Amino acid sequence: MNPQQKEDIRQRYLRVDTSNVADVLDERGLLDQGLAPEFAPYPASAGRLAGWAYTIRGQMTQYPLGGDADKMAACQGLSPGEVSVWSGDGEGICYFGELIAIGMKERGCVGALVDGGVRDVRWIAGQDYPVYARYRTPVQSIGRWKVNGCQVAVSLRGATSKFVTVNPGDFILADEDGAIVIPAVHVEPVLLAAEGLTEKERLIRVELESGLSLARALEKFGHV
Repeated sequence: MNPQQKEDIRQRYLRVDTSNVADVLDERGLLDQGLAPEFAPYPASAGRLAGWAYTIRGQMTQYPLGGDADKMAACQGLSPGEVSVWSGDGEGICYFGELIAIGMKERGCVGALVDGGVRDVRWIAGQDYPVYARYRTPVQSIGRWKVNGCQVAVSLRGATSKFVTVNPGDFILADEDGAIVIPAVHVEPVLLAAEGLTEKERLIRVELESGLSLARALEKFGHV
């Protein structure tokens, strides 16, 4: 798939809801792709997040203050249309803040999904760079939590399972209802089905606004 095709798919995903994608994944037997309800936009007005997963993994490690060269090197690998997906065991720790967000955005990264903490929320808000994370914290990672890998399979906390595996190249979608992971092999068929479901719901809303009862609308269009 060339870069333009990938961007076209990304833009189309921005027009469907995570709820419809979740329903389609259920129909395909992928029942545990939703992420934990703690994942939320920072700031609350961050908007939708959609992009191809670029994974970054870290762990709690004591080391001298002065920066995390491995974190900076990992971020250098980001490409346009990708979402940086952060995983690790750093409870209470901020994985990144404003300056790294700016650097990721400069590389064409379209947002971040963080199974951990973020800070500088007010300043990130000015970057038009959607970030979804489990919490915010002022506590920096330097000297406490260190990146130890990128573009490897990672585990993020799940909604219906303890963890959801995210592989490089999977697709990430997040909106007001939460965040969900679409495995790479399913990205295109799930999108097509979600678009069909989205159009079906649009038609139902038109009918309801015209005075049709919900019961009659469901008779006409079927279950949604």
